[in-house]
Amino acid sequence: MPDESRPPSARTGTTSDAPKAGGRRDRRDPQDGGGPARLDATDRKILALMQQDATLPLEEIASRVGASRTPVWNRIRRLRDQGVIRAQVALLDAEALGLEACFFVLIRTAEHDPTWAAKFIAAVRARPEVVEAHRLAGDIDYLLKVQVRNARAYDRFYQALTSEVRVQSVTALLSMEQMKATTALPIEL
Repeated sequence: MPDESRPPSARTGTTSDAPKAGGRRDRRDPQDGGGPARLDATDRKILALMQQDATLPLEEIASRVGASRTPVWNRIRRLRDQGVIRAQVALLDAEALGLEACFFVLIRTAEHDPTWAAKFIAAVRARPEVVEAHRLAGDIDYLLKVQVRNARAYDRFYQALTSEVRVQSVTALLSMEQMKATTALPIEL
Protein backbone atom coordinates (compact mmCIF):
# COMPACT_ATOMS: atom_id res chain seq x y z
CA MET A 1 0.00 0.00 0.00
CA PRO A 2 1.39 3.46 -0.83
CA ASP A 3 2.38 6.08 1.75
CA GLU A 4 -0.84 8.13 1.64
CA SER A 5 0.41 10.75 4.10
CA ARG A 6 2.33 12.50 1.31
CA PRO A 7 0.91 13.88 -1.95
CA PRO A 8 1.41 11.76 -5.07
CA SER A 9 4.00 14.25 -6.35
CA ALA A 10 6.17 13.83 -3.26
CA ARG A 11 6.15 10.04 -3.55
CA THR A 12 7.29 9.87 -7.15
CA GLY A 13 10.81 11.11 -6.48
CA THR A 14 11.03 12.51 -10.00
CA THR A 15 9.61 15.16 -12.26
CA SER A 16 11.35 13.97 -15.38
CA ASP A 17 9.72 13.15 -18.66
CA ALA A 18 12.19 10.35 -19.27
CA PRO A 19 11.39 7.98 -22.09
CA LYS A 20 10.79 4.32 -21.48
CA ALA A 21 12.87 1.58 -23.06
CA GLY A 22 13.06 2.06 -26.79
CA GLY A 23 13.53 5.83 -26.54
CA ARG A 24 9.95 7.05 -26.23
CA ARG A 25 7.21 7.16 -23.63
CA ASP A 26 4.47 4.59 -23.99
CA ARG A 27 1.36 6.74 -24.36
CA ARG A 28 -0.85 3.96 -25.65
CA ASP A 29 -3.58 2.29 -23.70
CA PRO A 30 -2.58 -1.38 -23.56
CA GLN A 31 -6.25 -2.37 -23.73
CA ASP A 32 -6.90 -0.91 -27.17
CA GLY A 33 -3.45 -1.29 -28.76
CA GLY A 34 -2.81 2.39 -29.49
CA GLY A 35 -4.24 5.88 -29.69
CA PRO A 36 -5.22 7.99 -26.73
CA ALA A 37 -5.60 6.36 -23.33
CA ARG A 38 -9.14 5.38 -22.47
CA LEU A 39 -10.29 7.31 -19.42
CA ASP A 40 -13.42 6.82 -17.37
CA ALA A 41 -15.18 9.52 -15.33
CA THR A 42 -13.09 8.81 -12.21
CA ASP A 43 -9.82 9.07 -14.16
CA ARG A 44 -10.98 12.42 -15.57
CA LYS A 45 -11.92 13.72 -12.12
CA ILE A 46 -8.52 12.69 -10.75
CA LEU A 47 -6.74 14.41 -13.64
CA ALA A 48 -8.81 17.59 -13.28
CA LEU A 49 -7.95 17.79 -9.57
CA MET A 50 -4.26 17.09 -10.14
CA GLN A 51 -4.08 19.75 -12.88
CA GLN A 52 -5.42 22.29 -10.38
CA ASP A 53 -3.10 21.21 -7.54
CA ALA A 54 -0.74 18.26 -7.87
CA THR A 55 0.21 18.58 -4.19
CA LEU A 56 -3.23 17.46 -2.98
CA PRO A 57 -2.82 14.55 -0.56
CA LEU A 58 -4.00 11.21 -1.91
CA GLU A 59 -6.68 11.07 0.78
CA GLU A 60 -8.14 14.42 -0.43
CA ILE A 61 -8.17 13.28 -4.08
CA ALA A 62 -9.87 10.02 -3.09
CA SER A 63 -12.47 11.87 -1.03
CA ARG A 64 -13.27 14.31 -3.84
CA VAL A 65 -13.73 11.57 -6.46
CA GLY A 66 -15.70 9.33 -4.10
CA ALA A 67 -13.26 6.42 -3.94
CA SER A 68 -10.83 4.92 -1.45
CA ARG A 69 -7.12 5.70 -1.43
CA THR A 70 -5.66 2.49 -2.83
CA PRO A 71 -7.77 2.35 -6.01
CA VAL A 72 -7.08 6.06 -6.61
CA TRP A 73 -3.35 5.50 -6.09
CA ASN A 74 -3.48 2.60 -8.58
CA ARG A 75 -5.26 4.82 -11.12
CA ILE A 76 -2.66 7.59 -10.70
CA ARG A 77 0.15 5.06 -11.14
CA ARG A 78 -1.54 3.67 -14.28
CA LEU A 79 -2.01 7.19 -15.69
CA ARG A 80 1.71 7.83 -15.14
CA ASP A 81 2.69 4.52 -16.72
CA GLN A 82 0.53 5.31 -19.77
CA GLY A 83 2.18 8.73 -20.09
CA VAL A 84 -1.07 10.62 -19.45
CA ILE A 85 0.62 12.22 -16.41
CA ARG A 86 4.04 13.26 -17.75
CA ALA A 87 5.40 15.11 -14.72
CA GLN A 88 4.48 16.93 -11.56
CA VAL A 89 6.35 20.21 -11.24
CA ALA A 90 6.29 23.64 -9.57
CA LEU A 91 5.03 26.42 -11.86
CA LEU A 92 7.14 29.55 -11.40
CA ASP A 93 6.12 33.17 -11.94
CA ALA A 94 8.25 34.71 -14.73
CA GLU A 95 7.79 38.28 -13.51
CA ALA A 96 8.78 37.36 -9.95
CA LEU A 97 12.01 35.98 -11.44
CA GLY A 98 12.61 39.15 -13.47
CA LEU A 99 11.80 37.45 -16.79
CA GLU A 100 9.35 40.12 -17.91
CA ALA A 101 9.77 39.93 -21.71
CA CYS A 102 8.01 37.19 -23.65
CA PHE A 103 8.80 36.97 -27.37
CA PHE A 104 7.11 34.76 -29.93
CA VAL A 105 9.75 34.05 -32.57
CA LEU A 106 8.70 33.04 -36.08
CA ILE A 107 11.44 31.27 -38.01
CA ARG A 108 11.58 30.49 -41.71
CA THR A 109 14.29 28.30 -43.16
CA ALA A 110 15.33 27.20 -46.62
CA GLU A 111 16.96 24.14 -45.06
CA HIS A 112 14.83 21.06 -44.49
CA ASP A 113 17.35 18.24 -44.42
CA PRO A 114 17.71 15.99 -41.35
CA THR A 115 21.21 17.27 -40.48
CA TRP A 116 20.05 20.90 -40.34
CA ALA A 117 16.91 19.95 -38.39
CA ALA A 118 18.91 17.99 -35.82
CA LYS A 119 21.30 20.92 -35.35
CA PHE A 120 18.39 23.37 -35.00
CA ILE A 121 16.55 21.17 -32.50
CA ALA A 122 19.72 20.72 -30.43
CA ALA A 123 20.35 24.48 -30.42
CA VAL A 124 16.79 25.24 -29.32
CA ARG A 125 16.75 22.57 -26.62
CA ALA A 126 20.08 23.81 -25.24
CA ARG A 127 18.67 27.30 -24.56
CA PRO A 128 16.66 27.52 -21.31
CA GLU A 129 15.03 30.80 -22.40
CA VAL A 130 13.12 28.83 -25.05
CA VAL A 131 10.13 27.62 -23.04
CA GLU A 132 8.21 26.22 -26.04
CA ALA A 133 9.17 25.27 -29.58
CA HIS A 134 6.87 24.08 -32.35
CA ARG A 135 7.36 22.95 -35.97
CA LEU A 136 4.50 24.37 -38.01
CA ALA A 137 2.57 23.78 -41.18
CA GLY A 138 2.21 26.80 -43.45
CA ASP A 139 4.44 29.76 -44.32
CA ILE A 140 6.33 29.77 -41.01
CA ASP A 141 8.50 26.75 -40.25
CA TYR A 142 9.04 27.11 -36.50
CA LEU A 143 7.52 29.04 -33.61
CA LEU A 144 9.49 29.61 -30.41
CA LYS A 145 8.26 31.11 -27.16
CA VAL A 146 11.22 32.86 -25.53
CA GLN A 147 11.08 34.22 -21.96
CA VAL A 148 13.85 36.71 -21.09
CA ARG A 149 14.51 39.75 -18.89
CA ASN A 150 14.34 42.40 -21.62
CA ALA A 151 14.99 43.24 -25.28
CA ARG A 152 18.78 43.14 -24.79
CA ALA A 153 18.54 39.62 -23.42
CA TYR A 154 16.41 38.64 -26.41
CA ASP A 155 19.01 40.13 -28.77
CA ARG A 156 21.75 38.03 -27.11
CA PHE A 157 19.57 34.95 -27.60
CA TYR A 158 18.92 35.90 -31.25
CA GLN A 159 22.61 36.51 -31.99
CA ALA A 160 23.64 33.21 -30.39
CA LEU A 161 20.96 31.17 -32.19
CA THR A 162 21.58 32.66 -35.64
CA SER A 163 25.34 32.31 -35.28
CA GLU A 164 24.89 28.60 -34.57
CA VAL A 165 22.13 27.72 -37.05
CA ARG A 166 21.46 29.25 -40.45
CA VAL A 167 17.88 30.49 -40.92
CA GLN A 168 16.21 32.36 -43.77
CA SER A 169 14.28 34.87 -41.65
CA VAL A 170 13.38 35.59 -38.04
CA THR A 171 10.46 37.69 -36.84
CA ALA A 172 10.15 38.45 -33.14
CA LEU A 173 6.83 39.51 -31.67
CA LEU A 174 6.86 40.99 -28.16
CA SER A 175 3.88 40.04 -26.02
CA MET A 176 2.46 43.24 -24.53
CA GLU A 177 0.10 41.45 -22.16
CA GLN A 178 -0.55 37.84 -21.24
CA MET A 179 -4.31 37.48 -21.15
CA LYS A 180 -4.45 33.76 -20.39
CA ALA A 181 -1.91 31.15 -19.46
CA THR A 182 -2.60 27.69 -18.18
CA THR A 183 -0.98 24.30 -18.20
CA ALA A 184 -4.35 22.62 -17.64
CA LEU A 185 -5.66 20.66 -20.61
CA PRO A 186 -9.41 20.59 -21.27
CA ILE A 187 -10.80 17.44 -19.67
CA GLU A 188 -14.48 16.71 -20.18
CA LEU A 189 -15.96 15.46 -16.94
